[in-house]
Amino acid sequence: MRGAWERFVQGDDDIYGVRPEVAISWQRSRDRYRVDPFLSEVPNAVSQVAHSPNQDAVFAELGFCAAAMANEVASAGGIVTIADAYGRVLSAWGDKSTRSIATAGGLAPWHCWSEGAVGTNSMGTALETHHAVMINQSEHWLQAFHDWSCGAIAVRDVVSGDPLAVLNISCWRSDLPLSTRKWLENSAAHTQNTLRTRARDSGSELVAAYVQARGRTNEPLVAVDLAGGVVIADDRASVFLGVPGNVPAIDPVTRWAPQLPAFIHAAGYATKKASSDPGWTGSTKIFTALSDEPLSIGFRPVFLHKSLIGHLISFGASSGEEFPQTKKGSTSLGQSRRIVALRGENRMVLLAPSEVTMAGSEGSDVWLLTDEGKLPAAQSGLEKLDHDLADTGNFLRVHRQYLVNLSRIREVERREKGELVLIMDDAENTRVPVSRRNTGAVRRALSI
Repeated sequence: MRGAWERFVQGDDDIYGVRPEVAISWQRSRDRYRVDPFLSEVPNAVSQVAHSPNQDAVFAELGFCAAAMANEVASAGGIVTIADAYGRVLSAWGDKSTRSIATAGGLAPWHCWSEGAVGTNSMGTALETHHAVMINQSEHWLQAFHDWSCGAIAVRDVVSGDPLAVLNISCWRSDLPLSTRKWLENSAAHTQNTLRTRARDSGSELVAAYVQARGRTNEPLVAVDLAGGVVIADDRASVFLGVPGNVPAIDPVTRWAPQLPAFIHAAGYATKKASSDPGWTGSTKIFTALSDEPLSIGFRPVFLHKSLIGHLISFGASSGEEFPQTKKGSTSLGQSRRIVALRGENRMVLLAPSEVTMAGSEGSDVWLLTDEGKLPAAQSGLEKLDHDLADTGNFLRVHRQYLVNLSRIREVERREKGELVLIMDDAENTRVPVSRRNTGAVRRALSI
C-alpha cells in the first residue's frame, strides 16, 4: 500500500491493490482538491458555523453514543471524535495518551478534517460516501497520518441525503477494535431513526398545510420537502410533475422525485432563501412537457416550531421575489455527471447516465445494468442514486428496488389487473415490474 501511495502522489495512476473507495478518494484528493500529501499541519476550522435543528439533534444523539463506547475504545488505546458536516471536529473522548498525540497532530476540536482540507481520511471520506469507511495507515492521503488507523460513518439528512455529522474512531500505531464497524453502524442507525421520526412529523405538517391551502386556492398545488421531494400533489399538479395525484407521502422514503429538473432546482433555491429569511416568498417560471411557454410557480415556505420543513408551490401563481427561470433546452448539471461502477477490485468504470439502462438494489448494495453488462455501483443506497440523478429528467423510480432510464424502455406490457411491466432495450430485454403506487407516474412519464 505504501508503494502505491508513493507512486500515486507522484502522478502515476497505477492503483493495483488499492481498495476502490480509497482509490476514488485519492483521485479526489490529488486532482479535485489538490491537497499537498506532505502537509504537516491540519488547518483550523471556520470558527463560526450555524447549525440546523436537525444537526443539533444529531450531535446530541451521537454524543450519547460516543460516551457509551468511549471506555471500551479507550481500553484499546483509541479515541472517539464527532465532527460536523464540514469536517470540523467538535468533541473527543478516549485514551488520554492517544488524545495527547491526536491533539498535537490536529485530530482535535476546532480542526478541519474534510477531504478538501486534508485529503483521504475516515471522517472526510465518510462525508463523501454513504457507508462506514475504514482508512488504515498509508491509505491516508497525508503522510503525517500514516501511523493512524481510523473508521467513521456519516449521519445524513433523511430528506436531502446531505451529511449532518460524522462519528469517528481512531487508533495510533495499532489496529482498530474488531467491533468498530458494528459500533459505528449501530450508532448511525439509532440516530437516523430519530431523524426519520422528525421527517415524518414534518411530512404530516406539510400535508396539513396543503389541505388548509387547498381550500383557499383553485390553482394546481403541491407540497414539497426541502429537497423538492413531493409529499402531496393535487391531480393537476401531478400531471406537470409526473407523480401520483392526491397520494400523501408522509415518510421520506416514499416521496416522489418530480420529473422536472428545473422544478427541483427552483425548490433548492427557495430552501436556501427561506432558511435565511423566514418571511421570504418567491416565484419563477419553468418549462414543462405540456407547453412551449414557461409556467409560473409560486413558493410559500412552511415552518414547524420555527424550523423550515418545506414549501407549498402553486402553479400559475406569481408573488414575492421573482428569481431567474431555467431556459428551455438548457443543459442541466446532471447531463455532465458520471455514474461510478466497479469492475473487480482495482478498476472504476465511469459511465454517462445514457449508458445506464437501470439500477437495482439488493439490501444496501446497488447494481447497474449498463452497456457493458451488469456492474456493482461504487455507492450504496438506491435512494441516493435516485436523488443524484433526479435533475437529469431521465430516471424514474418505478419500484422500491428499481430505478430505470426512461429513454431505455423498449416496450410496456400491461397485465390483467392493470399492472405494468417494463421491457428494457438491453440485449436480454430485461423485464422490470412497476409497483402499484408508481403506475400513475410511469403512465404520465411515458404518456400512455
